[in-house]
Amino acid sequence: MKFADVRKLAFDTETTGPDPLNDRIVTAALIARGGGLPDRTMSWLINPGIPIPAEATEVHGIDDAKAATGAPPAAALDDIAHHIAVALAYGMPIIAYNLSFDWTILTRDAERHRVPGPAERVPEGAVLGLIDPHVIDKQFDRYVKGSGARKLKPTAERYGVELTDWHTAEADALAALLIAEAQFARFPLLADYAPASLFAQQKRWRADQAASLQHYFRTKATPEQGGDPNKVIDGSWPLIPHQQDGEQ
Repeated sequence: MKFADVRKLAFDTETTGPDPLNDRIVTAALIARGGGLPDRTMSWLINPGIPIPAEATEVHGIDDAKAATGAPPAAALDDIAHHIAVALAYGMPIIAYNLSFDWTILTRDAERHRVPGPAERVPEGAVLGLIDPHVIDKQFDRYVKGSGARKLKPTAERYGVELTDWHTAEADALAALLIAEAQFARFPLLADYAPASLFAQQKRWRADQAASLQHYFRTKATPEQGGDPNKVIDGSWPLIPHQQDGEQ
């Protein structure tokens, strides 16, 4: 069966900021597609319980007043994690662009509110059928040039994915799903991996990509480009670990 025909679930979060360990989810969306069934979209507006910085509002359009009308975090996070876990139990691939961010912020926000995260809800040793089009893109199309060319929108354009409503969780989840379908069509090798093998490969690819980027920042980038001989790029995937005291 072609990947495009498989029932799959994509998800995305919009947040209070770029730190998946400490920021909070403001909106989230899940999109189920394929398998001969109708598409299904689920979305949440969540009251994060903390002020939303202006720069975050500029991205997703949610300010403190609107967020205050959202669901309590514990209930919403429990619902999101439940749907993802059910999809995993059915063997559905779970897709997110730059998945380690969304998987980590969902897991850490759930911990904060004493709610089991998605990984805690599946049997021990179960395969997590996670797919990250960002990692796959960097592995299979290594020579994309230009600052920001790996962001979601330009990446979607390279794979022929056209959307008009960017920076909503629903649109970004759908974009990730469509990019993944295009990748499986363009790179047939992906379909040869069993879910456990693809999970392991993405984990290794992400670590290698982070090491390469860290080397660049330490040895080649100028200070204006963010160069720093002590730069650390975390290659953890899919879950970014808690930082120890003193770590950057």
